[in-house]
Amino acid sequence: MLAYSARHYPRHIAEGAGAAGVSSVAVREGGSLADAQPCQVEFYSANGEIYAQGDRAAALYQVEYGVVRLFRLLSDGRRQICAFHVAGEVFGFGVDARHHLFAEAVSDAAIRIYRRPLREDSTMLSLALKELVRAQEHMLVIGRQTAAERIAAFMVDLYDRLDGARNIELAMSRSDIADYLGLTIETVSRVFSKFRSAGYIRLTGTRGLEIVQLDALKRLCA
Repeated sequence: MLAYSARHYPRHIAEGAGAAGVSSVAVREGGSLADAQPCQVEFYSANGEIYAQGDRAAALYQVEYGVVRLFRLLSDGRRQICAFHVAGEVFGFGVDARHHLFAEAVSDAAIRIYRRPLREDSTMLSLALKELVRAQEHMLVIGRQTAAERIAAFMVDLYDRLDGARNIELAMSRSDIADYLGLTIETVSRVFSKFRSAGYIRLTGTRGLEIVQLDALKRLCA
């Protein structure tokens, strides 16, 4: 799957994520979070819980491969997805000692875990600010755009975050996308079909998506 594929881990490590959903191996290597920062890599199967709402916030997390969703449960039991994170992105920032969201692997994933206390540096601040800006932009999308505009913005955002990939194998389901954009599954499917008919995208398989007319999607969500 383009942009979500695993790195070439040694076989005994890459096969560590079994039916139980998680395995781990201690490593010490640099990353975009902090150079030479000690970390641990844990492997999660699809829908595996990384942390729960209310858990102690004792680490930061960086996606090595796969996709992660952050969500909360509303009082009526519905799920609201607040963010997706792809390879290289960091999550788990908080303002206090507890997590206020759930974090789950959408697909099979490897997560670098950086235990606190961490060195405070400009890289960490930059990552935190980037997540804040992305959250603010998402709030604007949900609050002011139509269904077609939201989905166009979602596709353009994926294109940008996946280094200009036009062929994307979506790890998230239509249900995930609906819960992220504040829509119904039926609306998401209807807009996907509308974009396909207009020639904006091409659907390849159950989860495959090719962005054909990027400029048209950008104009739609501008």
